[in-house]
Amino acid sequence: MLLMSLNNIDMSFADRELFSDVNFEIYDADRAGFVGVNGSGKTTLFRILKGEHIPDEGSIHMAGSCKMGFMEQFACNSSEKTLYDEALTVFSRLEDMELELEEIHDRIDAGSCASEIIERQTLLSERFEREGGLTYKSRTASALTGLGFTQRDFALTVDKLSGGQRSKLQLAKLLLSDANLLLLDEPTNHLDIQSVEWLEKFLEDYRGAYIVISHDRYFLDKVTNRTIELENGHIDCYKGNYTRFLELKAEEQERRRKVYEATVKEIGRIEGIIEQQKRWNQARNYVTIASKQKSIDRLEATLVRPEEAPEALKFKFKSADGCGNDVFCAERLALGFDGKQLFRNVNIDIKKGERVFLLGGNGCGKTSLFRIFIGQYEQDCGEYKYGTRVQMGYFDQAQAGLTESKTALDEVWDEYPKMTETAVRTALGSFLFKGDDVFKRISELSGGERARIAILKLMLSGANFLLLDEPTNHLDITSCEALENALMNYDGTLFIISHDRYLINKLADRIYYLTPDGVKEYLGSYDAYALAQMNAAPKREETLPKKTGANDYKLKKERESERRKLNTRITRAEKETEELDGKIAALTKEMSEVSGTDYQRVLEMSEELERLRERQEEVMSDWEDASLALEAMDSAVTTGDFGDDKADQGVY
Repeated sequence: MLLMSLNNIDMSFADRELFSDVNFEIYDADRAGFVGVNGSGKTTLFRILKGEHIPDEGSIHMAGSCKMGFMEQFACNSSEKTLYDEALTVFSRLEDMELELEEIHDRIDAGSCASEIIERQTLLSERFEREGGLTYKSRTASALTGLGFTQRDFALTVDKLSGGQRSKLQLAKLLLSDANLLLLDEPTNHLDIQSVEWLEKFLEDYRGAYIVISHDRYFLDKVTNRTIELENGHIDCYKGNYTRFLELKAEEQERRRKVYEATVKEIGRIEGIIEQQKRWNQARNYVTIASKQKSIDRLEATLVRPEEAPEALKFKFKSADGCGNDVFCAERLALGFDGKQLFRNVNIDIKKGERVFLLGGNGCGKTSLFRIFIGQYEQDCGEYKYGTRVQMGYFDQAQAGLTESKTALDEVWDEYPKMTETAVRTALGSFLFKGDDVFKRISELSGGERARIAILKLMLSGANFLLLDEPTNHLDITSCEALENALMNYDGTLFIISHDRYLINKLADRIYYLTPDGVKEYLGSYDAYALAQMNAAPKREETLPKKTGANDYKLKKERESERRKLNTRITRAEKETEELDGKIAALTKEMSEVSGTDYQRVLEMSEELERLRERQEEVMSDWEDASLALEAMDSAVTTGDFGDDKADQGVY
């Protein structure tokens, strides 16, 4: 079912056009990733959908059944309510019903048995139960627990929560609402990996639609089946998750390049004919010239130069020479605050050229451990040391080392006064600070711009051992990829705190996981770590009995008959799917040609499209059931294990 459609949306701020002619639809089964560089207008478009901004041009049609939920990338305001009570405000209607039911119960206990009171109690009880009144408190507790809160946290007031905890609370409230279209703006910001994985599971099971803005590529790959890209002021839509989007985008760019080059080549060929005809200077030649010129005009009218990709960061890290093989080691480190121990018995050993990651839940002490290593905190016990000629560089996720009152130019130049102004401005330019941007004060910069300044200072340091605390926070995907490439080519040693699983997979040689009792070591990337965690989990015992025995003639004939039936179902389903694809494509094209003001016609066509899609889902489900049954039958034949009697009957 069509939930929402955008038609020719334009939006500008001051003299800058953010985007124009934006058109796309969202259906009830869509899980759409929304990508684009920082500042391209993604959040602005979300605010238009929410109704906070009015577009300059265009219209938005919402289905009557569409209920939208919106999560901003900034946490909710302070409140004196507890964490649990604030989450329960999502169910204020149910709480009001519960209070009224209690009042009615008290009146009945007091002897009031009027028929209207009994009738009101019955109706209210049925409504309360139908709308989830019996489970809303347990669902609230489950959502909060799933996001990493403990029972002790439930009693904390909202104004005592950290920024990350407030983001989790806001996310919990959104997920508990009955919205069937979620707009999620950077929902993984401030979440640790365990909470992100919980969110992934929730979204995989979520029955509504959603659009999610995120720079977490691993997350996008897990939870999206469609990608919407906002680039150079316009929208392109692709089927598939983020990785598939990259493949399709590359194919489309290559196709456009080839069409452009072929068209230019054809124009050149025709221009050569015209020049030749002019040299002959006959009357009939000028007729040919006029005809050929019309051909050129038609080609030039369709000629579209492939767009340049948005400018990306261009940099590389260069490390100082001369460090030994032993870069860093720590033994028996422990740290606590106010009588509460964060961790103990931390042992770490890092060799030259290694790329090591430090993982752990929010609040476990990862950043505090790094602050011991840079001398900001003093450990309670244990010791650490750097190797010979090691030059350490540190990236602080909060960018606390930046001076708010300085300009971007002075922030870098004061750190490296031997550089010329031209050299500093050139370096800033490679980090996308152009023209007067270099005179912006640090206090005026966005989170992504501040991160780029911090990375630039680190790059210029020449350090051969980098301690990086969440380096991809606040960076858009393009900048994350540039940082990734720079770190891939870095010839020094890396020790990185990150929840960016895509980055971990690309770089990690080893992973340390921080616990209160020390660190656990895992070799390889994030996927290898996740597999090790899965293998370490308790396994369910196989309970299905196996049946062995002779594969006699009768059973063989029955299986052959069942195989034919399954193949027939598969063939029939594939044929009907192709027919439905054609009908859906034709109807979608027809819808695009209907005037945006003829909403009744659009609604009728949307309902027909929904019926076709529902039938297509039924056919695909039948195809999948038959395919799985056939696959199971083939597997049984191969292994000689035909399971129980249901297997012999074609039920798997």
